[in-house]
Amino acid sequence: MKNPLSTTYTATLDEQLVRKSLKGDKHALDRLVRLHQPFIYNVAWKMVHDPDDAMDLTQEVLIKVITKLSQFKFKSSFRTWLYRIVMNEFLQTKRRKTELQFTSFEDHSAGIENLPNPDLNREEEIELEELSREMRIRCMSAMLMCLTREQRLIFILGDAFGIDHKIGGEIFEISLANFRVKLHRARKDLYSYMNNKCGLVNTENPCRCPKKTKALKKLGALDEKNMRFNISYKNSIANYVTDNYEEASEAYEAKYLDFFRNHPTREDFDKSIVVQEILKNNDLINYFD
Repeated sequence: MKNPLSTTYTATLDEQLVRKSLKGDKHALDRLVRLHQPFIYNVAWKMVHDPDDAMDLTQEVLIKVITKLSQFKFKSSFRTWLYRIVMNEFLQTKRRKTELQFTSFEDHSAGIENLPNPDLNREEEIELEELSREMRIRCMSAMLMCLTREQRLIFILGDAFGIDHKIGGEIFEISLANFRVKLHRARKDLYSYMNNKCGLVNTENPCRCPKKTKALKKLGALDEKNMRFNISYKNSIANYVTDNYEEASEAYEAKYLDFFRNHPTREDFDKSIVVQEILKNNDLINYFD
């Protein structure tokens, strides 16, 4: 998966594909969507915490992007134009089930604290290692859901994926300074909670992933056969963090960011990509006539 928001991005290919697409070239449209869909999907996945909801959201926003393609006038970067639409849709879309489930850090904390902390020996800890990673990713993804939508998106883009802050400001239509202020606030809220509750960030905290994993497995809420995040993906977000990410030093603790950047990404999709539906839909194709 290429990170289209990295500092190595070039606009030439996008513009070529857009011009061809607007002339009715379906293969160019297919390639244009294939270039951007994996990144959009992975941001959506972190945004809504559920892979199926992420696919639905990705398809919804890409259909809207494609039907608005004729409105792109080549006066700005296609990347900025595209992701501004995508992020606006992410902010305005209907509330997904996980957003109704995780509404605040207080609720998240109560849910964790209500789980037992069973004893486990080293053999059990080794046996539960992969399931514990699933538990950790789910827990941290749920923490993101406790941020506001805008905070969540800014944190995902600005810290997890490490995009240039100037590009972030362009996408959200705010100044570079304002983007940094909003990112700082999201970091502060998330880090403060993790520092007070999470044993990964602060070893003095009682919460331990293996113990919670054992409890959740006993309750039937975690199962090695039904993992949704830790499914032996080859790549993590860290593979796509931009090389020139000097802003990392602004964070309270770089360590907690590493946990988020080591979350998996997906490049394969269970459903056919959205462009296949569009190419078969004459009503949508009419937007290019």
